[in-house]
Amino acid sequence: MTEVKKWEVLGREYLYRRPWLTVRRDRVRLPTGAVNDEYYVLEYPTWVNVIAIDREGRFVMVEQYRHGLQEVFTELVAGVAEEGEAPLEAARRELLEETGYAGGTWRLSTVLSANPGSQNNLSYSFIATGVERVAEQHLDETEDVAVRLLSRDEVLQLLRSDTLKQALMAAPLWKYFAENL
Repeated sequence: MTEVKKWEVLGREYLYRRPWLTVRRDRVRLPTGAVNDEYYVLEYPTWVNVIAIDREGRFVMVEQYRHGLQEVFTELVAGVAEEGEAPLEAARRELLEETGYAGGTWRLSTVLSANPGSQNNLSYSFIATGVERVAEQHLDETEDVAVRLLSRDEVLQLLRSDTLKQALMAAPLWKYFAENL
């Protein structure tokens, strides 16, 4: 059996740097000796999302427009960890800001990569049970988010009908339902 080895980075050039996206071009040598002069990597901050369930068993979700697909979707609460912020703290902050919900019992569900071949970040998914509304939404100027409280069956219908398009949200939800039949 062949042993798979890491690639050697021969050079690195940053092509674009913005707070939420950085594009770099690496020059790499594979273990075979082949050199790829143009291997592109997208650098993103850490992402988080939350499967939040209130004391009545309703899933606290959000509805918002997603410009990439130019449609409105119902999704998990999600966001970006700020510099130096732990994923759990980012998830708690995002839930409070986007929905006004907080508290409950929290646990890490899964850590995923959107595409480990070309992205360098991870997405941390948490489950928060027993959350309750404690405040109004505190949205950023560029956010337009509506809170939606859904039953277990309604969330399953979003998944079964392929209406929930965000893979980094669908995967943790499917895992949740597989573990909580």
